[in-house]
Amino acid sequence: MSKSFSSRLIHWHAQHGRHDLPWQNTRDPYRVWLSEIMLQQTQVVTVIPYYQRFLARFPTLESLATASVEDVMPLWSGLGYYARARNLHRAARAVMAQHNGVFPQAPEAIAQLPGIGRSTANAIAVVCFGVRVPILDGNVKRVLCRVLGIAGIPGTAALESRLWQHAEDLLPKYDLSRNMATYIQAQMDLGATLCTRSRPQCIACPLADICIAHATGRTAELPQKKLRRVTPERHATLLVIVHENRVLLETRPPVGIWGGLLSLPELPAEENAAAYVEKKFGARVLVASPPSSGDGFKTFLHIFTHFRLHITPLLCRVSLRPSAMEVGFFWLDLTALGTAALPTPVRRILEELRLSQPA
Repeated sequence: MSKSFSSRLIHWHAQHGRHDLPWQNTRDPYRVWLSEIMLQQTQVVTVIPYYQRFLARFPTLESLATASVEDVMPLWSGLGYYARARNLHRAARAVMAQHNGVFPQAPEAIAQLPGIGRSTANAIAVVCFGVRVPILDGNVKRVLCRVLGIAGIPGTAALESRLWQHAEDLLPKYDLSRNMATYIQAQMDLGATLCTRSRPQCIACPLADICIAHATGRTAELPQKKLRRVTPERHATLLVIVHENRVLLETRPPVGIWGGLLSLPELPAEENAAAYVEKKFGARVLVASPPSSGDGFKTFLHIFTHFRLHITPLLCRVSLRPSAMEVGFFWLDLTALGTAALPTPVRRILEELRLSQPA
């Protein structure tokens, strides 16, 4: 099946694949790497403007490596999965320090960089250096499970090993350079556009007549889904502590949710807001109430991968702005929100606050 599988995909991609994405038609490993990291867990349409803004600010690997992580995080604000940005920065510095600023070509060396797994390393090696290795992202796993009729839950060690072997066996045999890049892009495009999780368009698929799942009516069953667990529900009250046109923010720890980003202080459970603000920050609260009746200030839901967070913003206008603050806390002018490294829910709250401020 190897030649049939790969040749069908390459031919299909020439006519129907995606060819106009901003990271295509380049062999610059920095740009390919950036796109691969941004596309993890994130849709193409969301990634494109972030990718373009990031390169406008950091056009080269060296420019990223010499920047501070505080300069990097605002450009990732709203994209989610913020460990990706921190690892990207760490990896850029590792390339400068350990490889004299030259991006490594061997997949094994690429995979040693922070935040880069086997499939991402292989994709970079294929696209940029013509290395003959397979990839195995979520789209490719779905295509292989359906075409080969493989049962099992992706992510389990036994199935992963089996899929890697199949991916290796199906590699094109007749071209070890540019066709490899076309081939892996075709796999990803097929999974993203036709062989989708739900409602796959089998009628237009170039692999339909060799697909076991299609022949046996099992496309909806494969790949098998993980058993759904009850998603935990969490609640947080975020303090919107305001003096004149400034709001108090804290830098989140580097690990955990919103790691390394700026956030609003959280009110501990069972604490009185006014008493806590005075005790913690030495500021007397004049008003403590939900900031307004606008939708942005009601309790709202933000969904993470592993839990659902119900966020309640609580406005605390204070009589003065303390000059001495704990490390990690600082006051931000509301006019500077555009350049601040804020997670999406916090930005939503503060933009609503900014709009509600008197002119």
